[in-house]
Amino acid sequence: MLEPVKLADFFTVFFSAASVIMFGATYALLFAWSRIGNRPRLMPLAYAAYVGLFASVIVLALAANLFNNTFWSVIVLLMLAGYLVAPHAIWHLCVGTHADEHKDEVAPI
Repeated sequence: MLEPVKLADFFTVFFSAASVIMFGATYALLFAWSRIGNRPRLMPLAYAAYVGLFASVIVLALAANLFNNTFWSVIVLLMLAGYLVAPHAIWHLCVGTHADEHKDEVAPI
């Protein structure tokens, strides 16, 4: 069973949860902008945002006592791994899905 969050850790939980949302959105946006706009120099910024996401998740898990339970520790680590890999998988899925559309286009005369 999980221990409740201590009142002293409430603001830590609140701000780290907000940071998870902000860093996660920044990572996704920079990743997409780098790929769609063909701007590979944005990819290091996307990974820097992921590092911020990683740190925020660890702080949140520690403040919320999630690492006291093996189940929740595994969930936290799976979430971090999934959020690192998911944008790559989604990008390859989209490219593969839309590749056939461009093959059928007729070149202008």
